[in-house]
Amino acid sequence: MTAIMDPLAEEGELFMPRIAIAGFQHETNTFGATNATFADFELADGWPGLLTGAETITGTAGINLPLAGFAAAAGADSDVELVPILWCAAEPSAQVTDDAFERIAGMLLDGLRGERLDGIYLDLHGAMVTQSHDDGEGELLSRIRALVGDDLPVAVTLDLHANVTEAMVRHASSLTIFRTYPHLDMAQSGHRAYGVLRHLIGAGPYAKAFRQVPFLIPLTAQYTGADPCRSLYAALADLPPEPAVFGDIAMGFPAADIADVGASVVAYAPSQDQADRIADQMLARIIAAEPDFDARLMTAPEAVAAAMREPAGKPVVIADVQDNPGAGGTSDTTGLLSALIEGGATGAVFALVNDPEIAALAHAEGTGATIEALLGGKSGLPGQVPYAGRFAVEALSDGRFAFTGEMYAGSVAELGPMAVLRVLDPGADVRVIVSSKRSQCLDQAIFTHIGVDPTAERILAIKSTVHFRADFEPIAGCILNAEAPGTNLCRLESIPYKNLRPGLRIGPGQGVRERSGY
Repeated sequence: MTAIMDPLAEEGELFMPRIAIAGFQHETNTFGATNATFADFELADGWPGLLTGAETITGTAGINLPLAGFAAAAGADSDVELVPILWCAAEPSAQVTDDAFERIAGMLLDGLRGERLDGIYLDLHGAMVTQSHDDGEGELLSRIRALVGDDLPVAVTLDLHANVTEAMVRHASSLTIFRTYPHLDMAQSGHRAYGVLRHLIGAGPYAKAFRQVPFLIPLTAQYTGADPCRSLYAALADLPPEPAVFGDIAMGFPAADIADVGASVVAYAPSQDQADRIADQMLARIIAAEPDFDARLMTAPEAVAAAMREPAGKPVVIADVQDNPGAGGTSDTTGLLSALIEGGATGAVFALVNDPEIAALAHAEGTGATIEALLGGKSGLPGQVPYAGRFAVEALSDGRFAFTGEMYAGSVAELGPMAVLRVLDPGADVRVIVSSKRSQCLDQAIFTHIGVDPTAERILAIKSTVHFRADFEPIAGCILNAEAPGTNLCRLESIPYKNLRPGLRIGPGQGVRERSGY
């Protein structure tokens, strides 16, 4: 892009837009076991820890993150100045503590205060719930508006699982939302947001339209590699070209017990009539597809038995969909592990079980040692207990390795001491990969860096819901979704909601829960 006219400058004078950039991400599972503290946002795991100032850009460069995509697009222009403030994210969990929210929001506002700006870009998630605010992003945006006024363009990227609210739409000049699950287009979404913000700086505000879908969609049914989501997102290509006109879909994060939970659509256009028409068309397509969202699950024993019936060849992937740390799970439940052992599974590897105590014990005893241990099940979830057994320590690592899959491309894992443990109970042929930090098992490097070849195994049991498909579907003979204990409940009728908006259906053909719950 070339330099644009400053409407406040002398006639014919060109100016260099100054754009503040920041990121503050959290996906909140209100049924989770632990809250997200300030220390959790400082922690490096699959993504960097809290970054401030220039490190906001340098520390995310080359990673598949929205802010990195935005900064790269801006860097290709010679006529824009970025003002980096901060970027942080915490692993999904229960509510963000008030202390963490206030401290990070305060840092962000302090970075904006006193700056001459032509625009703001924010890398947000869209499903943050804090101890005091059901709509964390809406609260953050309202504070930013109170500081900078109503006229400054504020462009925001959101996760595909965002629970979009009226406050987000009102306070943000634009919301650009991921279009893939697994989220392969995070950096691309930031790149899209840059074009939108430059349009806003030069052409003025959009007319906006916002619609909420009247039913909830389980995470397992939000996979964009299959219909109906594949077709719903493909239809976005039929809209007029960005940045003058565009629309986006958020599938929502159903593990948040708030009034605004669920899928929604947003549309932006020069006129309100056009924005409304686009939003109504997108909403109608989603409603028509309601019967096609597949929310079927197998019990853990059923999944193990089905996996063992598959012919030898490519590995069978069993997804432990409800203990996905990427959706607020503890990553330490042992229901699927027990099913593998009791079901006589052979050639099975289970990953990742988060148990820093057992990882430390394995490192203390060393490779080749035999240990007796209570593995996992230590998060205090009702009815969850550790797996008590004998294990051989087969391999160890420091948990630092480069991801090799497309989704986490460019990022380096910092998962703390890790171990491969072989279960020594009679008849068992199961190994477990243990980590010291929660991390979704979505990348083959989790296996390969510690000496396990996932392509050579008969069964890969993986704590993930959908993200694993990007790296594991190409090597899998088949994929089975198992319903084992966890806080990311995927059978929506089993969730004890209390705060749903009136009339919101909990899933295809599953009836209605009112705000009062049951």
